[in-house]
Amino acid sequence: MKKSLIALSTMLMMGGIASAQKVAFEEYDLDNGLHVILHNDPSAPVVITSVMYHVGSKDENPERTGFAHFFEHLLFEGTENIKRGEWFKIVSSNGGTNNANTSEDRTYYYEVFPSNNTELGLWMESERLMHPVINQIGVDTQNEVVKEEKRLRVDNAPYGSLIAEVKKNMFKVHPYRWATIGSMAHLDASKLEEFQAFNKKFYSPNNAVLVVAGQIDIAQTKAWVQKYFGAIPRGVEIKKQTFTESPITETIKASYEDPNIQTPMVVASYRTPSMKTRDSKIFDMISTYLSNGKSSKLYKKIVDDKKMALQIGAFNYSQEDYGQYILYGMPQGENTAADLIREIDEEIVKIQTDLISEKDFQKLQNINDSNYVDSNASIEGVAENLATYYLLYGDVNLINTEINIYRSITREEIRDIAKKYLNPNQRLILDYVPAKDKADNK
Repeated sequence: MKKSLIALSTMLMMGGIASAQKVAFEEYDLDNGLHVILHNDPSAPVVITSVMYHVGSKDENPERTGFAHFFEHLLFEGTENIKRGEWFKIVSSNGGTNNANTSEDRTYYYEVFPSNNTELGLWMESERLMHPVINQIGVDTQNEVVKEEKRLRVDNAPYGSLIAEVKKNMFKVHPYRWATIGSMAHLDASKLEEFQAFNKKFYSPNNAVLVVAGQIDIAQTKAWVQKYFGAIPRGVEIKKQTFTESPITETIKASYEDPNIQTPMVVASYRTPSMKTRDSKIFDMISTYLSNGKSSKLYKKIVDDKKMALQIGAFNYSQEDYGQYILYGMPQGENTAADLIREIDEEIVKIQTDLISEKDFQKLQNINDSNYVDSNASIEGVAENLATYYLLYGDVNLINTEINIYRSITREEIRDIAKKYLNPNQRLILDYVPAKDKADNK
């Protein structure tokens, strides 16, 4: 009886959490095509003004890679009404913070202000869209900034080229095959007119979503949105090109020498479907089951019990068109890369053959519920989720309903999807090893 009461109490508590996390929002379009999403949270004394543009590294010319990420930096240079170098000063002097980030699929800019600065945030984002100053001094300045970032995060970082090497080997025709940070040679060779043309093509209201979230007055915010964004001209409609990769039918084998490491790593990567599909969500659960933390099947077996690896892990690299499930391990002692792959394959065969236990399945559901709560725990998280669900998924209300999709997944589906995607002839095996001069000096 006591256990039943505890279980009932837990269910009620989880139900309360899920209900409390429901995100209310209002969405509409301006005449110029800008999609607007407003979320009022009276409990948060801040406001997020953010714009997500449907442009990422996959939209670049193969001979001009790195443009999308470059614009993440370039569009802080200034506007016709915000002098060069003043952007960050305006934000900080008004008690705010700001940032931006770029992926293969989109670019996201945002400011976090005290809620009494909603109008300021909207004005600044409208300036970025309507009046950016793209000149040679800005391009030259940000070129050096991006080069320094690449040196810090990629060229001189241990395992800094891992994702780029995986993508290069797994994609043959899709623009996912190059790194988001792009080629410095391509940026160096680019003319000012090319940057201006990229801005004109992709930075238009009909290729973006504006999210205002926090302690806001809805009616007043709508008036400000119309005031600052309504007059911005609609851009030319962008026709997204579709790239279809042939199925991987035999193991891809590759190697890469990293001068920044002394410990080798083996990587196994499987191509997975678009993050918009049910299969992708099932794959999230498979990824959690096999490799989420130290209690996962792979870590417990290979690192804790057998002590065959210094580290083992994986992550689901979800994207708009395709995803990748990337496993990695660092062999320990006399164990080899092949030994780790063999142990990994044994666990994969188990979930392809037998249903995972009810206990493990319930653990997965609990993790999904926890992740759902965590993802909307901050107003910043809510704002980015609202933008993402609209721009990349086409359904803003997934912020409230996606958890129900995960809850509807069955153990049988987990087994079937593992059978469908996680086979040796459908993957890349990458030996990520120290450069020869490093290995010789160990």
